[in-house]
Amino acid sequence: MKLVVCLGRNDLRHLRNICIKMNIYLIPLPKVSRIFSLTNTFITKFPSENRFCYFYRIMHTLYNILIYLTSSVLRVISLFSPKMELFVQGRKNVIQEILRNISPADKSFWFHCASLGEFEQGVPIIEEIKRLYPQYKIVISFFSPSGYEIKKNTPLADVVVYLPMDTSSNAKEFVTALHPSAAFFIKYEFWPNYLFELKKNDIPTLLISGVFKKDQIFFKGYGGFMRKALAAFDHFFVQNKESEDLLREIGYQNVSISGDTRFDRVSSQLETDNHLQFVEDFKNHKLCIVCGSTWPEDESLLIDFINISTEDIKFIIAPHKIEPDKINLLRDKIQKKTILHSEKEEVSISDYSVLIIDCIGLLSRIYSYADIAYVGGAAGKTGLHNILEPATFGIPVVTGKNITGFPEAQKLKNIAGLFTVETSTETQQILGKLASDKTFRKQTGMISGHFVNNSTGATEKIITYINAHFS
Repeated sequence: MKLVVCLGRNDLRHLRNICIKMNIYLIPLPKVSRIFSLTNTFITKFPSENRFCYFYRIMHTLYNILIYLTSSVLRVISLFSPKMELFVQGRKNVIQEILRNISPADKSFWFHCASLGEFEQGVPIIEEIKRLYPQYKIVISFFSPSGYEIKKNTPLADVVVYLPMDTSSNAKEFVTALHPSAAFFIKYEFWPNYLFELKKNDIPTLLISGVFKKDQIFFKGYGGFMRKALAAFDHFFVQNKESEDLLREIGYQNVSISGDTRFDRVSSQLETDNHLQFVEDFKNHKLCIVCGSTWPEDESLLIDFINISTEDIKFIIAPHKIEPDKINLLRDKIQKKTILHSEKEEVSISDYSVLIIDCIGLLSRIYSYADIAYVGGAAGKTGLHNILEPATFGIPVVTGKNITGFPEAQKLKNIAGLFTVETSTETQQILGKLASDKTFRKQTGMISGHFVNNSTGATEKIITYINAHFS
């Protein structure tokens, strides 16, 4: 079943991304930005001394109406969508969960992540804070089921919860129950009511690895309401100069370029035990191409090359979604001898040419065995997955063509450590060259490894700031 849902495009960006992945079509309300713009025009009729006050109240009211409407719509959607049911039901007992685990006397740090990718971005900071401040409890909240369901039992946190919808009452109840000593928002989660509540309670709040773009509502003439929400942040740690300049242009000087903590995260993978005996047995000293986080669009680019490749090349495919029907469809298209991870105990795995990983949690370690990596998500419109995970191991990276909005991929492509492909023929050409030309493969991989290594250090900058304010 496919549903049609009307949502505001700017303020409800993350809801839109989740719904797209669930085949729920979204039609923006007659452009929320247009509504804000018209409201701004209307407000100019008020006396100038009261204008901002009126504008703020109207924008806040419009925003709250959109949130309440969205909550109602999502409850209906949850009747038809298992994933959205998790989204709705998971938010019902959040406050009780916090009160069970955080007493009034406890000190805590709150980290909020949109989804799994932002969690991984926050991990280096969380790990360091746990080491430096063991007396504080760690609370992690997620907006998306894809983050919460996978990381709800992470040992890094004392409590993991969904973030309740951004209403004024929810924000007040959540912040009161949690009473954090500090709050950390990862990358781009800006929920105004939560930010206003943090500001109201004088709770130090930091943005970690933030990214700002000129087309965001903060930088529009009608964006005063959202600009005001940013005042909750004591400091902005951003990834690039564009973000720094944009914030300074709207009056926020408490900003510094830290870089992206994901580089620290993936770089630390080199220091962990990545050994997987079944991958070692499968590879059996042959060249191995790992295709990670693939979607059907990616697999359609890869199938022809897999089928015509020589027996000297092994393939590991880790689909983004572990759905038996889709995995069986993929398997049927592969003409090579293929085995699933779940079947590996029953066979001599080295006899197979293709291994499909039908479980989660292994990909970052599997990349350590790769000679070449294909990273999924950019062949379609779902969004490119993490290219830094394979790049840190010093191997060439190939992706689909849609890498706009992923600066790390664009930078790596510009220095020839990453290649994009649009057709099956292009995929065969670049993978064939990387597989057959060892010198080319090694040089390209070296570029990838150096790119990651030279971009680390964000965590140290952020922790230095935290230590200066909490020691």
